[in-house]
Amino acid sequence: MTGSSDTDEVSTDHSSVSTWMQALGTATGNPGGGAASGLMLAIAAGLTAMVAGYTRATHATEVANGQAATEVEVEVEATIAALHARAEARSEVALRLADEDAHASRAFGSAFHLAPGVERDEAIRAASIEAAAASARLGEHAVDAIDDLAWLTEHGNPALIADVAVAIGALRAAITGARTNVSFDLGSVRSAHASLEEVRADEPRLWELVAVFDRALERIDRLAASIDSEAAPTDAAS
Repeated sequence: MTGSSDTDEVSTDHSSVSTWMQALGTATGNPGGGAASGLMLAIAAGLTAMVAGYTRATHATEVANGQAATEVEVEVEATIAALHARAEARSEVALRLADEDAHASRAFGSAFHLAPGVERDEAIRAASIEAAAASARLGEHAVDAIDDLAWLTEHGNPALIADVAVAIGALRAAITGARTNVSFDLGSVRSAHASLEEVRADEPRLWELVAVFDRALERIDRLAASIDSEAAPTDAAS
């Protein structure tokens, strides 16, 4: 993650999509890959909410565990409503985290522009850890989103399975970005004359999250593979 403070500030809150994308494409890193990961999480959450909005308990018509069909339908509809609410809230959080990452990116870049010395080393260390923490927060929210998409792969409106596949892809991009940025930012502490062993000892939780994100990516890949024949039938037949 790199950053700069010599550009007009943009944010997901007050900038148009076009303006934000123009800023992303400039050679400033503000916003950068971490903020883009937040945007991908927001896209995944938005698609999750959309699919949930189209989903009904149309197949919950059999007696299950002694319950009447109507009782099962009520429970499923409640599950869908809760899933929809989580997805909408997650989309808002993701956009906020994208802006937080952009802020951390500016501090990160500023630290590396300081003159060599103790002050620079301390600034790099603090900015690197904060940048890693910002990406970690985003990644944890992305991991939490997997369960809802997994539910939709099994129970969502089958007419929107392609949208579920796109949401899975966006979520994978978000977690990949978080995983890479956490690792890269922790590694950047070495520029402040610290070893990776010291970083691991000082920031064990952030360090361990890289492996958590790796496992999440493996689960997402299995999820994507499980619906590929439905989402892309012509590809599966080729």
